[in-house]
Amino acid sequence: MTRFLIVRRSLSQHAVSSVLTILALALGSGLVMALFNVNRQATRAFTGGNVGFDAVLGARGSDLQLVLNTVFHLETSPGNIPWDLYQQIRSDPRVELAIPYAVGDNYRGFRIVGTTPEIFTEFEYRQGQRMKTRSGQVFDPRYREAVIGSLVAERTGLKRGDKFSPYHGFQFQEDQRHAEEYVVVGILEPTGSPSDRVVWIPLEGIFRLGGHVLRGKNQEEEFRAKAGEEIPDEFKEVSAVMLKFRSPQAGIQLSRMINQQGTAATLAWPIGAVMAELFEKMGWMNKILEVVAYLVVLVAMLSVLISLYNTMNERRREFAILRALGARRGTVFSVIVLEAVTIAAMGSLVGVLVQSGILLASANLIQGRTGVVLSALAFHPALLWTPLAMMLLGALAGMVPAMKAYRTHVADNLSPTS
Repeated sequence: MTRFLIVRRSLSQHAVSSVLTILALALGSGLVMALFNVNRQATRAFTGGNVGFDAVLGARGSDLQLVLNTVFHLETSPGNIPWDLYQQIRSDPRVELAIPYAVGDNYRGFRIVGTTPEIFTEFEYRQGQRMKTRSGQVFDPRYREAVIGSLVAERTGLKRGDKFSPYHGFQFQEDQRHAEEYVVVGILEPTGSPSDRVVWIPLEGIFRLGGHVLRGKNQEEEFRAKAGEEIPDEFKEVSAVMLKFRSPQAGIQLSRMINQQGTAATLAWPIGAVMAELFEKMGWMNKILEVVAYLVVLVAMLSVLISLYNTMNERRREFAILRALGARRGTVFSVIVLEAVTIAAMGSLVGVLVQSGILLASANLIQGRTGVVLSALAFHPALLWTPLAMMLLGALAGMVPAMKAYRTHVADNLSPTS
């Protein structure tokens, strides 16, 4: 108990240096814990999360670009596929659900996706969970109606009954505004998925937006939709088709047929494996961030050593008095090590708060950019082993000043000071 009183008195006497050291340790430990927590949550969300679909069928090209564009609404579209290919895959007995997407426009930076009402009535973004409107209803494909995600409503201020005009392209540019107006007929409940960032409109609405050109199967001939005129199937095209299979074997068979034997399209399957490849390619970046975090911890530990070492000259008389009162050398040694461990423990505790702050900021940023929700309160084993490791390092950092205190000579340091 006496040791703790001595440590408490020392921390009070050197409050400024102690607080600064604790803050340095908090920053280092908080960075380490946040790095591991964000990395695991993001990896799970993008590679292991249930996105509701098994595969994406799209234009010939990169699997990754296709998944990012259609599942996470992040990338540009690699191109279009003809309508008859969509009808063919939809009628395949191995396919349980096929929902077409047509993209190429935005509203204030939020992706506009043309699709069918099945996205609300048949699609399950999680097992047993479908997108539901918290206000209003789903769109009628015959009219210029839109259903918006919860994040779109929050960030743009759009409400049920409001009218808006789409903007051409994936990036918002004021001069790219379409003349057509859509009315918001429904606002979706939050799903914690990329769908929260989407403005959903009827598929044919994309076909009929001013300036859009359809080529369909015959890429050499252009078709521009006119009001009141039906669009022939031969000119219709979609950006991608989201697929749900009846069995895992269906994915293997269709992947072989489309990717290996065909040349007209790409089947990105399975979606989780495609995203896992991206995270593997970005692994070097995580390693760099880890090294930076560890260096911050190392610098913080050096500050513990320096802070305690610099106080040794001031505390020689104090330790000499303790020795004269019967304290052993081991007691003096343990006091300094205990002080270092206490500082490390306090830094780690504050570091948990720093980690939560970093996680909260990261979660807001990731949700705003992707719609994927991370939890600021999620547990990671790093929240346990980081404080333990910090206290161990603190004990090691306290060894050098402790050895100096251990060697304090009683007689030399009890003489009166002037």
